[in-house]
Amino acid sequence: QGRGVCADAFCSGKSVLVADVEAYPGHIACDADTRSELVVPLVLHGRTLGVMDLDCLAPDAFDEHDREGIERIVRIV
Repeated sequence: QGRGVCADAFCSGKSVLVADVEAYPGHIACDADTRSELVVPLVLHGRTLGVMDLDCLAPDAFDEHDREGIERIVRIV
């Protein structure tokens, strides 16, 4: 496990969906107004190269449908 949502997604190679960033252990705020987050790793040939990080000012803004859609987009990229 890394430090923060992006690091956790990067290190695990798995998407991280956070309904309430204030309740996420080790969350690092890029914007103090952010309330929810979805982070999807960018993986090529089994190697994680980076992450796509989506933040929202509303709590619980992302769901499994969003995660699946962003994962499809990331596979295309």
